[in-house]
Amino acid sequence: MARSKRKAPLPELSRRERQVMNLLYGLEEATASEVQAGLADGTSNAAVRSILRILVEKGHLKHRQDGPRYVYLPTVSRDRARRSALEQVVETFFDGSAEGALAALLDLRRPELSPDDVARLESLIERLREAEEER
Repeated sequence: MARSKRKAPLPELSRRERQVMNLLYGLEEATASEVQAGLADGTSNAAVRSILRILVEKGHLKHRQDGPRYVYLPTVSRDRARRSALEQVVETFFDGSAEGALAALLDLRRPELSPDDVARLESLIERLREAEEER
């Protein structure tokens, strides 16, 4: 069976880098000052600029010049970043087992699942079964 072509996973992020990326995904683009303002703990301007530089070097961000300042924006879609992060979690903590990861997530979120949520999950599982039968 041929493996699907997947893009290489993005380099892992530190806690602080994830905070900055989450902020940028919400804003879509931002200057260093806007990122600094969005961080609740009073991170210094120099620290924010350093984090942004590192994220550019890792390939998570790009920037464009807007007058005297840089405007930063994510290089990949939020969906691709989510997938990459989830793949890393599944590989690291569940030995690559999607079933193990899903079981843990469902157990963790069980009280929050509405009947509509359960119906959507059942529908997804049924589609997987049908796709497997077609193989």
